Amino acid sequence: MLLVLATSNRGKLQELQALLAPLSIEVLPQSQFTSVAAEETGLSFVENAILKARHAARASGLPAIADDSGIEVDALRGAPGIYSARYAGAQASDQENLQKMLRELRDIPAAERTARYRCALAFMRWETDASPLVCQGSWEGRIIDVPRGTGGFGYDPIFEVEPGITAAELSAEEKNRRSHRGKALAMLVSELKLRG
Repeated sequence: MLLVLATSNRGKLQELQALLAPLSIEVLPQSQFTSVAAEETGLSFVENAILKARHAARASGLPAIADDSGIEVDALRGAPGIYSARYAGAQASDQENLQKMLRELRDIPAAERTARYRCALAFMRWETDASPLVCQGSWEGRIIDVPRGTGGFGYDPIFEVEPGITAAELSAEEKNRRSHRGKALAMLVSELKLRG
């Protein structure tokens, strides 16, 4: 099966390609068809994933898969949520977003820094697909004070998934197995197999 992946995020592209490769699903980046990204005007991860998948299917003429994901921090009332990639501004780097979060949480005790990554994946057979397949996953953890680890991307160096281990300290394989995106993708693959 040939799919187009609606993302310009290299980390997401690499993760999804690695997860789909064993299933004989070839993933092409949206950039092969258009340089224009979908406007993320939705108010939820699901809405944004559908907007992005529809845009990619329209641009490519192929079935499309899109991910919208982010991190929710309870002490920040769920922020940054759908704004995770642009928390510190529209063109903010991962490091700038991470540093802003640490500043926001500097006076919050460790016990109150619970957080979770969320992911919504949308699969559209064509741009007018009125019944997209949507699968969601989450990954619980907490935000630590000092970044640790060199793997992953985004908030991974400050997202502690178990005592003493951040998402950035996991191998790519272990992260794919445990992560919000890995869980959502496993559900999506199961559903696609059922559809034949």
